Amino acid sequence: MGYCVVLVTVPDREQAQRIAETLIAERLAACVNVVPGLWSIYHWRGKVERAAEELLLVKTRETHVARVAARVREIHPYEVPEIIALPVTAGSQAYLDWLEQETGA
Repeated sequence: MGYCVVLVTVPDREQAQRIAETLIAERLAACVNVVPGLWSIYHWRGKVERAAEELLLVKTRETHVARVAARVREIHPYEVPEIIALPVTAGSQAYLDWLEQETGA
């Protein structure tokens, strides 16, 4: 079984909580860490933009990534939300077993 950490940026704490709680309730993620105080600088529609954001670290199964991405797109306020999946190449077996258990079959 493969595992991933999915990175998702959001504009504020309210959106972070909404998305995190949805993913947990639907068992698409075992854990979502919310990292506040993030600053993003990016190109958008021909301009350089700056925004305060929060970062979600979504721990899930590799097989759930497409469903996580689809669900995030459904409820995210951004037109083009950041959804980037990074593979977990190693980790505590006890934690990975827990992740598998919490994300259902």
